[in-house]
Amino acid sequence: MEFRIGNGFDVHALAKGESLWLGGILIAHDKGTVAHSDGDVLIHALCDALLGALALGDIGLHFPDTSSEFKNIDSKILLKKVYNLIQNKGYQIVNIDSTICAQKPKLSSHIPNMRQVLANVLSIEIEQVSVKATTTEKLGYVGREEGISAYASVLLKKVLYL
Repeated sequence: MEFRIGNGFDVHALAKGESLWLGGILIAHDKGTVAHSDGDVLIHALCDALLGALALGDIGLHFPDTSSEFKNIDSKILLKKVYNLIQNKGYQIVNIDSTICAQKPKLSSHIPNMRQVLANVLSIEIEQVSVKATTTEKLGYVGREEGISAYASVLLKKVLYL
């Protein structure tokens, strides 16, 4: 197939005393994600979208939270490993569309940096990376600031060699 679409979702609980990593950058906030790795929900959702596009399973299959190898790992490392799998299958990223769901903190000022970090890790142009942020209007676990979630969709294209 020439084109493949994938989507991903991730969620983590929030707690005081933890770090909040989103899109590969550290965000100053009084709460952070509870996770085996650094808990970057945006990168985890993106990994799942990339893996899903090529039916390669999910992030837990490749980087199990039972493995000490991945304890507190920087999620950018995981994303790079996933991207290498995609490239080895002969695909390249056309574009990424993603959404972070968080009641707080406000993320709009961080989005340009997140886009650039993701583009750098994936060796693509910033114009290929969309990151959006929304609240849930104080509804549900996100609205109560108990957790944070992210969605990602990707379009991959088979690299044609002449």
